[in-house]
Amino acid sequence: MTQIYFLCTGNSCRSQMAEGFARQILPADWRIASAGIETHGLNPLAVKVMAEKGLDISNYQSKLIDPQYLQTCDIVVTLCGDARDRCPVVPATVTKIHWPLLDPAQATGTETERLAVFRQVRDEIAERIQALAKEVI
Repeated sequence: MTQIYFLCTGNSCRSQMAEGFARQILPADWRIASAGIETHGLNPLAVKVMAEKGLDISNYQSKLIDPQYLQTCDIVVTLCGDARDRCPVVPATVTKIHWPLLDPAQATGTETERLAVFRQVRDEIAERIQALAKEVI
């Protein structure tokens, strides 16, 4: 069984969206999780834009990195430079992938403008997970 971990700073947006798409796109027998260097709570705009794609992440929770899970992963995907730079050391057998994605939580402006940034990041995550699935399956 393949095990994958999506990591970002606060486990509030990018990694949560990645986990949601991975659960939809990757094989059902994969162990899929997300976490952060810190916990910032689940961002409601991430929930909203994922619902637009038919994915309900509203019950997801912001979690800190679990060192035991991390050490037993096959693939670790960091979604920001902070997570990449601050991620605990993993065994050499772990495939490390870095996706330098814009942090939608930092978007400013009206809710409509902020939602546009969340949608852009959401769609990029979906494309990257689809590409990853083609590579590893």
